[in-house]
Amino acid sequence: MQAQPFEAAIFDLDGVIVDTAKFHYKAWKRLAGELGFAFSERENEQLKGVSRMESLDLLLQAGGITEVTPERREALTSRKNEWYKEYLATLTPADVLPGVTNFLELLRSCGIQTAIASASKNAPLILEKVNIRPLFDVVVDGNSIVKAKPDPEVFLQAARLLGVAPAACFVFEDAAAGVEGAITAGMRVVGIGDRGLLACAHLTITSFEQLEPVFLLGHIGVTGHTGWGGRPDEQ
Repeated sequence: MQAQPFEAAIFDLDGVIVDTAKFHYKAWKRLAGELGFAFSERENEQLKGVSRMESLDLLLQAGGITEVTPERREALTSRKNEWYKEYLATLTPADVLPGVTNFLELLRSCGIQTAIASASKNAPLILEKVNIRPLFDVVVDGNSIVKAKPDPEVFLQAARLLGVAPAACFVFEDAAAGVEGAITAGMRVVGIGDRGLLACAHLTITSFEQLEPVFLLGHIGVTGHTGWGGRPDEQ
């Protein structure tokens, strides 16, 4: 299957650009502790890439807590978010994950457009704290979408704002929900993290330093080699 030329790169934020995933886990774990149960890192994997309310539902399910009123749910998510923002206050440009800045600069030097597609409503704050906003043409976050991942809305909106067809986009994701949403959107996906958890991604790497950027660009089509265009089982 011949891949369409690569015109845009769309990135999740938490755990892909900046290691804020650890702050989410710390805040959710703290909330679970207040509610009287333990919450493991493995359970936290299910929360990656989904909305705040959906994350709360998964947390409560893990703790066996049912029949929570809407008002109580709002209060719990607000408490979690306040803790999370406290942790975000410590962010600096040094918290951008290894290899990310160089990769973004390389993409832009090749004429590739870039976007953030995140479920986080705190995305503008995070990008400001780490001083990386100028490297993105478009930012789509939880403030401007209705449906959370795995719905493809956030990715399709990013592509629309960039003026690029979904098939010409690559998505960089660390969450299974995000990988699913990007594939549903008709985009190609690079998973960042555990290959077992991101099995549907077209390619999986552990960090942007794992591969030489020029090799990665060639692999996904920037230098004229379309590489792979289908799912792993279609190659």
